[in-house]
Amino acid sequence: MTDRDTEADKRIEDNNGILTDTHQEQATNSKQPPKKESFFANLLMNIVIPTLILTKLSGEEYLGPTWGLIIALAFPIGYGVRDFAVNKKLNVFSALGVVSVLLTGGLSLLKLPPEYFAIKEAAIPGLLGIITLISIKTRYPLVKVFIYNDKVLKIDKVNAALAQFNTQKQFERTLNNASLLIAGSFFLSSFLNYVLAKLILVSPGGTPEFNVELGKMTFWSYFVIALPMMIIMMGTLFYVFRSIRTLTQLTLEEVINDGSAE
Repeated sequence: MTDRDTEADKRIEDNNGILTDTHQEQATNSKQPPKKESFFANLLMNIVIPTLILTKLSGEEYLGPTWGLIIALAFPIGYGVRDFAVNKKLNVFSALGVVSVLLTGGLSLLKLPPEYFAIKEAAIPGLLGIITLISIKTRYPLVKVFIYNDKVLKIDKVNAALAQFNTQKQFERTLNNASLLIAGSFFLSSFLNYVLAKLILVSPGGTPEFNVELGKMTFWSYFVIALPMMIIMMGTLFYVFRSIRTLTQLTLEEVINDGSAE
């Protein structure tokens, strides 16, 4: 074999190596997890833009009450549909949010009295609270959707440690208590939704005044309702973490799922 043949073979091997590395890199990139939902995009599409349209552009000189409402509601509905298209699976709570928005639009277009809106605002979180309580008696309590799941925690590692220390029953009680706290947050939201709707929505549906009031309620609901629920959810999260640490002797750093390999 000549030196020229040897150099040609070497070039072929190098090229094959480059192709192999390229294929491995493409495979790795294809397995990258989807981007997390942006908090600011969520806030913008569900709160800020609808509020601005309802309060500033629903007058007769701009969009008018009907089109103002339709365009304002199109943003949270479109955002929810996009989320379903991207993740390729139905999020029950996002779906309920879209249903709630559609009901708001429907009730307004029917020009029903404000009392119906107050009932609707209380019904959605109240229903979620009831579902959470019922789920405690099933194999799939909703606390596992919110907190005890493999996106938040290294479930296999926690379960193995619970089995090692024979503390599974104590941890089940922890999850039941966490479910009660989550259900309580939904019932609190139901009550606050009703009170907020009764205080703010006083004009007939389908009027510019009603749209302005609806925009104000959408804005204030974030502070009056979302923040207390967030505080309760965070407290529940720390309660579950503390129980895991006590029952498994594992630290928070050891059980948090940060996406790194074991």
